[in-house]
Amino acid sequence: MIIGVLKENGADEARVAATPQAIEKLIQLGYEVVVETRSGVRANFPDASFEAAGAKIGSLAEVVEQATLFLKVDPPTLEEINDLPTDSVIICFLCPAENEAQIQLLRRRNITSIAMDCVPGIAQAKNLDALSSMASVAGYRAVVEAANVFGSCLSGQVAAAGKATPAKVLVVGAGAAGQAAAVAAIRAGAVVRVFDHRSAMKDQIESTGAEFLSTESDQAGEGQAGSGETASATLLAQQARNVDIIIAAEMTPGMPANQRISREMVASMKPGSVIVDLAAGQGGHCELTRPNEKTIAYDVSIVGYADLPSRLPTQASNLYADHVANLLAIMTPETDGQFKVNLENVIVRQMTATHDGNVLFPPPEIEESSPAPPIAAPVVESAEVEPTSLANWIWCVGTFVVLAGLLGLAGVFAPPEFVPRLTAFVLACFVGWQLAANVSPTLQTPMISVTNAISGVIVVAAILQIGSSVYSVGSLLAVIAVLVAAINIGGGFVATHRMLGMFRKCG
Repeated sequence: MIIGVLKENGADEARVAATPQAIEKLIQLGYEVVVETRSGVRANFPDASFEAAGAKIGSLAEVVEQATLFLKVDPPTLEEINDLPTDSVIICFLCPAENEAQIQLLRRRNITSIAMDCVPGIAQAKNLDALSSMASVAGYRAVVEAANVFGSCLSGQVAAAGKATPAKVLVVGAGAAGQAAAVAAIRAGAVVRVFDHRSAMKDQIESTGAEFLSTESDQAGEGQAGSGETASATLLAQQARNVDIIIAAEMTPGMPANQRISREMVASMKPGSVIVDLAAGQGGHCELTRPNEKTIAYDVSIVGYADLPSRLPTQASNLYADHVANLLAIMTPETDGQFKVNLENVIVRQMTATHDGNVLFPPPEIEESSPAPPIAAPVVESAEVEPTSLANWIWCVGTFVVLAGLLGLAGVFAPPEFVPRLTAFVLACFVGWQLAANVSPTLQTPMISVTNAISGVIVVAAILQIGSSVYSVGSLLAVIAVLVAAINIGGGFVATHRMLGMFRKCG
């Protein structure tokens, strides 16, 4: 099957549905790829980079003529759907709840459509969650936009004339976009507070170094019911008077935004303050937000750009293309380039909007008793085959025989006092190797820190060896042992410091 990568025609859309790195993965799955000319130029992927990855370049007519599976980012227009061949497949952000006309046209033309914005919220589908990835990019870009408009540095500054305090940033919403915005603002040196109704997010937010804000009703588990809304409005109004930047980061695709930031809150903010509204395309969280515009009201700048992910097109394209490649790995189980729509797979069923002339949206609820779909193996970049258990046993036995032979030779030709030392050394190496090989990679860093104690013993033993005989091969080896162990100790302390820094709050 041939995959066609279509160019995005939106004036504000700079992303591309496949990148050279993702195309290499698709080719490994058995597909051929043809890319519409100049599709990735605005995302810094020239046509030559796609050709180097193994794809062909062609005009729109050539792509449509050759391909039967099409990749796109934005929902297709009615004209773009009419250009697609009958019985083809398209994968993109589809927004099926909002684009009823497109869904019906896809059904009539018997085009299978897979919606990248309908990924189910189950663990097996985490590597397909393009919405969260785009939200993270938008959250980061929101901080960049705020810093560009804000009239001061986000971090505190010290100069001969005095010092400037860091900016205070309020992030409304602790989802993927809000967390990305909080982390970016903290790294820029700002003092960050995050408001969210979900008290369960408290530990996650505070681990980033931000202060978590919630109302008493939220902490009691009442959520937004009853007086919770009034308490939330009061809390946000208090914060609006004190902060310099507000990033409204609550994003729910297909749902209108909750206008939490009123005109009165904007009027109460300090002159020169900034509001970045990530839900501008859904009506905005701020009452004064204008979609796709930057406005000023009450001396407060209100940024309502609805294309924030597209303003970081290279990163956003890479993330989106990887998600699409992961999806195709699931839907190409034989890695033979044959696309299969297996509706018995929970993930595929939830993401399929139209198929065989039928509208399958909205999908059925996922039953708790439903068997979890198998997790597709990641697409490897080479054809190396993992050794079998028999091969591992043969290798281990062979290694043991070789070592035993070397020990036998040492016993025949080496001095008597050398043999027990060599035996202890070989056994220690074998035991250490077995221990290290069976430690999970996630625990390797703390294990390295623990080896400081072992390195300390080596240093002590080596110093004693140096003192016993100054001019000998043993003393030379002891000096080398002290040097290497000292390096290991220093590296262990550095690794420990970095580990502890992951759990330390920013000052």
